[in-house]
Amino acid sequence: MRGKKGFTLVELLVVVLILGALAAIAIPRISQSAQTAKINACKTNVDLINSQIELWYANKGSWPEDLDAILDDTDYFPDGPPTCPLGDDYEYSTTTHRVSDHDHSE
Repeated sequence: MRGKKGFTLVELLVVVLILGALAAIAIPRISQSAQTAKINACKTNVDLINSQIELWYANKGSWPEDLDAILDDTDYFPDGPPTCPLGDDYEYSTTTHRVSDHDHSE
């Protein structure tokens, strides 16, 4: 029975340890990439909202009274208002007539 070929227990243990080390490196990077993607999506939403605020002003000659006025208008957001992927609310400044970026630093 000396002719059988296969992996020894030590070889399998080495492979499992290597896979564990690779997973320990990859999982935090994937998590960080997901967080970065959500932050970038939030910034894109802010830019989109600010563009629509400018369009509102160009069409109506006045700024929206509050953020809900424009977010609820299907002429400006036919698919519904954008939401922050991180769960924060967008805030509209009546002095600058802009929605500013959230502080998502950790």
